[in-house]
Amino acid sequence: MKKNSLCALLTVLVVDDDEFALELMQIQLEKCGFTSIHKASNGRTGLRALGQMVQPPDLLICDIFMPDMDGIEFVGELVKRQFQGALVLVSGGDKGLLSVAQQIAVAHGISVLGAFTKPLSTDTLAQALGLGTNDPV
Repeated sequence: MKKNSLCALLTVLVVDDDEFALELMQIQLEKCGFTSIHKASNGRTGLRALGQMVQPPDLLICDIFMPDMDGIEFVGELVKRQFQGALVLVSGGDKGLLSVAQQIAVAHGISVLGAFTKPLSTDTLAQALGLGTNDPV
C-alpha cells in the first residue's frame, strides 16, 4: 500500500482498553502513513491525553466498550469539549451501542467517519479515512 503523505501531517488519538487492539491500530495507521499517533488505554486516560495535546487530534478512534468510562460517555465528553476533529468508533460487542454512540456524536456536530466492529481491517480503515488500499491486514 502506498502511504498517503498528507496523513503524516495529521495527529491521531486511539482510545481502547485492549492493548492488542491499540498496537494493531497503530500498525494499521502507520501503514496508512500516519506518524503522530497517541494511544490511551481507557476513556479517562484518553481525556487526559486530549487535554495535554497542544492541539486536538485531527482523528480520534475510540472503542465503545471500556471499563471505567465507556465510549458513549467519552463521546459525551467530546461534545462538551466541542471536539472538531473526525471520529471513528469501534467495538468488539453490540452494534446497537455503536449506532447509539454514532447518533449522539453526529447530533452534536461531530464528524463521524464510521462505526465498525472489531477487528477492523486496514482496508476498511483506509476506506473510512478516504484513502485507497488493497492491504488485507
